[in-house]
Amino acid sequence: MVSVTFRVGGSDVVMHANEGDNLLQAAQRANVAIDAPCSGNGACGKCKVKLLSGALDSPQTRHISDEEYAQGWRLSCVSKVISDVVVEVPDIASAYRSRMKVADISSPRELEIFNNTRAEIEAAGIAFVNNLSAVRVQLDEPSTDDTMPDNERLAWKLTEITGIDRVVITFAALRKLALVLRESNFDVKCVIETTDVVTVLDVLPGADETPVAGLVVDLGTTSVAALLVNMENGEILAKASTGNGQIRYGADVINRIIESSREGGSARLQRAVIDESLKPLIQEMCRAAKISSKNVYRMTLAGNTTMNHLLLGLYSEPVRMEPYIPTFFHADDIRISALHLGLHPEAKLILAPNIGSYVGGDITAGAFASMLWNKEELALFIDLGTNGELVFGNNEFLMSCACSAGPAFEGGDISCGMRATDGAIDSMTIDKETMEPSYTTIGNTEHPIGICGSGIIDIIAELFRCGIINGKGKFSREGRRILHDENGMGSYVIAFAEDTGAVKDVSINEVDIDNFIRAKGAIFSATMTMLGSMGMDPSVLEHVYVAGGIGSGINMKNAVTIGMLPDISLEHFSYIGNSSLSGAYAMLTSSQSREKVDELARSMTYLELSTEPGYMDSFVAACFLPHTDSNLFPSVEIS
Repeated sequence: MVSVTFRVGGSDVVMHANEGDNLLQAAQRANVAIDAPCSGNGACGKCKVKLLSGALDSPQTRHISDEEYAQGWRLSCVSKVISDVVVEVPDIASAYRSRMKVADISSPRELEIFNNTRAEIEAAGIAFVNNLSAVRVQLDEPSTDDTMPDNERLAWKLTEITGIDRVVITFAALRKLALVLRESNFDVKCVIETTDVVTVLDVLPGADETPVAGLVVDLGTTSVAALLVNMENGEILAKASTGNGQIRYGADVINRIIESSREGGSARLQRAVIDESLKPLIQEMCRAAKISSKNVYRMTLAGNTTMNHLLLGLYSEPVRMEPYIPTFFHADDIRISALHLGLHPEAKLILAPNIGSYVGGDITAGAFASMLWNKEELALFIDLGTNGELVFGNNEFLMSCACSAGPAFEGGDISCGMRATDGAIDSMTIDKETMEPSYTTIGNTEHPIGICGSGIIDIIAELFRCGIINGKGKFSREGRRILHDENGMGSYVIAFAEDTGAVKDVSINEVDIDNFIRAKGAIFSATMTMLGSMGMDPSVLEHVYVAGGIGSGINMKNAVTIGMLPDISLEHFSYIGNSSLSGAYAMLTSSQSREKVDELARSMTYLELSTEPGYMDSFVAACFLPHTDSNLFPSVEIS
């Protein structure tokens, strides 16, 4: 056995491993977050650590320069432990858990969008009323002349109050009943769920003013956002967001499913999202709202099909294998107690319904929040994240599909790419004459440390606009910021290492550009294929709604310039925030909204692109700036 010490943010995590163990897998066992978008297959180069002492059997890969290797930088996924060792995990590797930019409703802009969405839903005639409530009950105290048992006494009174004959008192309420009644002089507050039956979930002292709380969760592949809500009036009591703890097992759903199929993998992935993401969020929000998590009686969650399976610990291999059959689309009456989240023992989990292996509840909830289903205009809804999902239609029909855009929008497959955390370039312009850049970073840091998705879109659009790269993504101009390696591959340097004090330049090269062109090509070809299946083209689109984490920072004009979004008037584009979270909130607080989301999911047509004739031809045609058919992008000026 050898000792492995991971130094993270000044603190040490020490574990014992067998000689020859893989360093990345050792970190995963020790619950140390090392960013590994490719799930440790050596493709992305993101899992770098710095060797401080000891020895590793670690080859120098193409992701580590001679200078970096000499300084001790190693790729953890290809490193084997051969002695006692101390390695430093860079802060950026775990930043996703604390500083990731998530499209929740924390900012004034996002809150305004959220409130506007609720107003639109209400304007459509959907009431924000649900079947959870608190009822104050004053009971007659028992005596030698009145020996009715406590449960019957309470049931009779609730029938009198509600007019519903059948009352069920759950075991969680029953075990508290006698003590609470007597401590509060038979003046109690009952938390009830009302259908054709009154179900008593909890019994509290009558003077208790704790709100009946519910939980809303948007469970993304990369990030998690949540709201704590007063179920009686819809008030948001607290909000929080973080990274998905599963991310160290791979950036995309395919790598997560592969990991889950390994011995103990399903349990590891379930623990990662519950213990590292959901529980901390719940505790943070409950502290802020000054309530116990036991006062949370319902939870609504919107996530993609894979995230739903992994959260529940279900066998998920069939989701990624033809014919792509998930365990469920709709799942009802799931008791949250099975997930050990610390909520009320009778709390129910409501999952936004899935409609396909790669179009899940986050899209059904998001499509509901977009209001496509309530308008005559033909519109497109696009959720941009780790994957790209689209819905097209209006109040007469809805069609959906998902495309494999890869991790590029989250900074994966990009040499200096990173997720949207502090230090990431999120917007940029280039002077056409001097070719000098101007940029902003998340957190307004002094120097950039990488590029996130919205920044990559801007950079490629600007390089193309300035004629620095051609339609194939190859460099066609020369200058001090344009470098070529020994193989002739070009790159554009945004920030030189000598100016920032970093180990290497922040730059984008031709391989990065090609990877991103493929990602944007997947989005546009999915749009064209879906429209084409209906005998239509982009000219029919009267609106495009963009949602998701990356959507918050997108320059729509630049997204059109590179051929990711259709070339229609910019006034027809709208960013609609975290529509998945908005839709899940509506499902939690409005019974009618929940019914409508279920209806949309059952009626929506799912288009499987992998079996759609012509999709690959459309994809190949879209792998160009902006497109091989320039007629599709008349507004884009080609240098």
